[in-house]
Amino acid sequence: MLAILSVLFLYYCNPVCGVFQKLYCTISDSCDCDFKPKIRDLEWDLYKNVYGQHLAQDIVSEEVVRFLNNDNPECPLVLSFHGSSGTGKTLVSSMLGNHLYGSAMSSPYVHQFIPTLHFSLPERVKEYREELKSWVQGNLTECARSVFIFDEMEKMPPGLIDVLEPFVGPSHVVFGTNYRKAIYIFIGTTGEEVINKMALENRQAGRDREEIKWADLQEAIAQTVYNSSTSGFFHSSIIQQKLVTRFVPFLPLNRRHVERCVRSQLCQRGSCARSDVVEAVGGDMIYTPVQGQYFSSTGCKAVPAKINLFL
Repeated sequence: MLAILSVLFLYYCNPVCGVFQKLYCTISDSCDCDFKPKIRDLEWDLYKNVYGQHLAQDIVSEEVVRFLNNDNPECPLVLSFHGSSGTGKTLVSSMLGNHLYGSAMSSPYVHQFIPTLHFSLPERVKEYREELKSWVQGNLTECARSVFIFDEMEKMPPGLIDVLEPFVGPSHVVFGTNYRKAIYIFIGTTGEEVINKMALENRQAGRDREEIKWADLQEAIAQTVYNSSTSGFFHSSIIQQKLVTRFVPFLPLNRRHVERCVRSQLCQRGSCARSDVVEAVGGDMIYTPVQGQYFSSTGCKAVPAKINLFL
């Protein structure tokens, strides 16, 4: 019976046959039933709740829309997020999970890996490679539209991530599974020096940060993550073969952006009117460089603790 419904779902699914889809999903645990991308909501979330990141907003929105609109993509979507702590990298990855599956880490089809938790012993890299390969392969077999998030890439043991090369490359089918509809997100601080230097020079020249273009940073970030011994992409074949769809720069945040973070969190606590707290938290942050004090040294990361201090 399930096989029959599967055929109906896959080949005849349209508004007229919506009843078959509903019936199929009541007895099937296929991820196709949970995969309900809300692209407009994602775009709105990015532009409403991510502050000071015009490059990340545009790139993520454009690439996700392009990828999901292609019924037969040539490769998985591979995005690599780079920038200082507290600039919104993890927030954007969570938004992506939320608007594809209705939840982020609670979805069985969104998988997060943290080096200090999952790959903490450098001497076990060989074992980790086999485990990661098996884990990704198994989850792609279960769901071709799996989302894999690799956080803290600067702490990833070098050589480990290259085990993903067969999955993120241009092959059509690997291990009996069409894996090209998967999404991979890599998150790290490697490259922040290049990004922050560009932002500082732009600011000192009196230009708007929105004048910074993706093309100004793309190659510099790629070279930095490839050549840095503290990068999980150190001398990686994934970088050599240009298998990353886009490197996404997250710019350092200024006081205005920090205060928007404060106000947003205050509103979540039901205290939108507390402008005094917004001002106090904004003024209590550490800004760099010493001459100029343009950018928050911790982005918005310390905002919740600061709010507790002044609220």
